[in-house]
Amino acid sequence: MSDVVKRQDVPKDQQWKLEDLFASQQAWDQEYQTVKDQLGKVSAYHGKLTDAASVKACFSLEDEISLHTERLYVYANMRHHEDTAEPTYQALSEKSKKLSVDVNETLSFITPEILSLSDAQLDQFINDPELSKYKFTLTEMKREKAHVLSKAEEALLAQVGNISQAPNTIYGMINNADMKFPKVKDEKGVERELTHGSYITFLESDNAEVRRNAFKAVYETYGKQKNTIAATLSANVTKNIFYARARKYPSVLEMSLYGDNIPKEVYSNLIDTIHEHLPLMHRYMNLRKKLLKVDELHMYDLFAPLVDEFKMDITYDEAKKMVLESLHPLGDDYLNNLKNGFDDGWIDVHENEGKRSGAYSWGAYGTHPYVLLNHKENLNSMFTLAHEMGHALHSFYSDTNLEYRDAQYTIFLAEVASTLNEALLMNYMLKKAENDPKMKMYLLTYYADQFRTTVFRQTMFAEFEKIIHERAEQGDALTPQELSKIYYDLNVQYYGKDMVIDKEIEMEWARIPHFYTSFYVYKYATGFSAATSFSKQILEEGAPAVDRYLGFLKSGGSDYSINILKKAGVDMSSPQPIREAMDVFKKLIEDMEQLTSK
Repeated sequence: MSDVVKRQDVPKDQQWKLEDLFASQQAWDQEYQTVKDQLGKVSAYHGKLTDAASVKACFSLEDEISLHTERLYVYANMRHHEDTAEPTYQALSEKSKKLSVDVNETLSFITPEILSLSDAQLDQFINDPELSKYKFTLTEMKREKAHVLSKAEEALLAQVGNISQAPNTIYGMINNADMKFPKVKDEKGVERELTHGSYITFLESDNAEVRRNAFKAVYETYGKQKNTIAATLSANVTKNIFYARARKYPSVLEMSLYGDNIPKEVYSNLIDTIHEHLPLMHRYMNLRKKLLKVDELHMYDLFAPLVDEFKMDITYDEAKKMVLESLHPLGDDYLNNLKNGFDDGWIDVHENEGKRSGAYSWGAYGTHPYVLLNHKENLNSMFTLAHEMGHALHSFYSDTNLEYRDAQYTIFLAEVASTLNEALLMNYMLKKAENDPKMKMYLLTYYADQFRTTVFRQTMFAEFEKIIHERAEQGDALTPQELSKIYYDLNVQYYGKDMVIDKEIEMEWARIPHFYTSFYVYKYATGFSAATSFSKQILEEGAPAVDRYLGFLKSGGSDYSINILKKAGVDMSSPQPIREAMDVFKKLIEDMEQLTSK
């Protein structure tokens, strides 16, 4: 018997209030019809976007349609996520997806039509007071113009779009459908299924043999497919080079950073500054070796528990209370909005039958944000609550301070507010654990591992992507041997001499799906570093730093990401924020070493 409740049995005060978006199904249907009617008006602007008045009217209609569509889409899908087996909302979700496709197609002529104008005319629009609301949009369009091709060439590139999905699709099929791992014995000698999902559970075992056998089984299986997977990764790199050259970018890296207008230095600074601080990572590995009491530390020991599992039973009410107390440094305004979020139906709290797994923050402009949780009474769930409410408050401040199209912030900024909340919660928890060495050690290892996985490991991935693209751009072939050598050497460099770099790890590149969304992973490391830098400033400076940080939350996407952060006191084009994050990491290691020596 399942002890998971059915949706209709979930208490109202533990459910989000989607009625704040649409009071009834009838209200949703009416808004759906409104969008359908508005779409009919769009064609009046075809070929007419040549003067400020027409552009303004067209943008205004585009905003209206986009906002209504977003509301319809978000509501339908959040209803669907409450119970994914419920047919009414399955259908509503599909209906909203179809509408989104129609809307995108109908509005797709706007950008190319404006970009067909001369630079002089675009400049005129950018400086026209009548279009001041759209100044950033028009500036962005002009910036992109350098890489937009003729109508015929764009049509041709659009047709290549489906083919360009092939490397990712084929890799997904090999990795998710065709890849079969052997069975592995668990601690009790029972043969268990080894899957993508269970692999980490095996690596977290306190039995070294279980860890080693799972590790070897996974990489031997990838090794058997190395030629095929090297071909898919190489094809993905070739596709990237094709687009970069077709669109006249100096390199794939610069093409990937162009969308968010991120200078190339941000990427190279991250790698260079992490290289500077690799001795800290090596010191952490040395400490790991001591704590695990092993003669040799292997790659399969990275997830092994360093301290006995510290059970913390934290109810949802206690989690809310601790999150509120930990975010005290952010001031009354932030705390009041956070309390409203807790009390006013923003959050869907517990698991129920059919509910979507995981956690997220979502919503639509004009209504408060929403958070989906599947809360368990443990430390991890409390950190998830702090994390998702960080996203929610970022959206809340952006939406309440900005016009619709300026409120949407980029992925580059998205993880900063969520990770900052986690950093402040960790700081609060460590203070609470001052007289409890077991709890303190548990928290320190939890936090240090976040640095290892989010900053060091993602930077190593980012460096691997940079190297393989540069080699391919110079005309080198990306053979499985070449890919494995590059990857193995990076592991040697990043983990240091206290780690036995097992031969099998050279195949790890083959199991990282992120390499098919090129030059994306660096954002995890920069976001984490920016958040750590913010938390350090807030805890050390107080009010002035809080004001800058709230300014960041209120800026949404009203300027380029790098400028928004810079105004708030975090300059990602310099090594400073990463160095500040490394100072925090260093202090964690010192505290752990101190506890170990007692």
